Amino acid sequence: MSCSPSPRYTTGKPSGQKKKTTSTTKAKSGKKIKHKKVMTGVSSYYGKAFHGKLTANGEIFDMYGVTAAHKTLPLNTVVRVTNLDNSKSLIIRINDRGPYIDGRILDCSYGAAKKLGFIQQGTAKVKVEVIEWGDGEYMKH
Repeated sequence: MSCSPSPRYTTGKPSGQKKKTTSTTKAKSGKKIKHKKVMTGVSSYYGKAFHGKLTANGEIFDMYGVTAAHKTLPLNTVVRVTNLDNSKSLIIRINDRGPYIDGRILDCSYGAAKKLGFIQQGTAKVKVEVIEWGDGEYMKH
């Protein structure tokens, strides 16, 4: 086994394919929801007040982990988040809903925000790129 990244996270695209910018998923209500594959906006972070509580997908929130909350992306979607102020990038899984403050598109865990370098500022302008669409499933305990 080598230490190379998993094939599903490769950056190149097969020749002859056009870049896909949106996707549709079905909500539990049966309605189709259209999602962008690349988004930019402001991200904040959350931590201590929610540490140990359940997230929207049923996991126990770990403020030191690398997860995030998004309002509409299917739960368990894997995204690459890039801090546009310092170019730091991180692969994060969406496991919660939020942020609930207007003008923000993502709420990172404390651990993710620390790795992306915006703990001191509290917010950062980010680019969110979908790597793998989630199943939207709630974890049963």
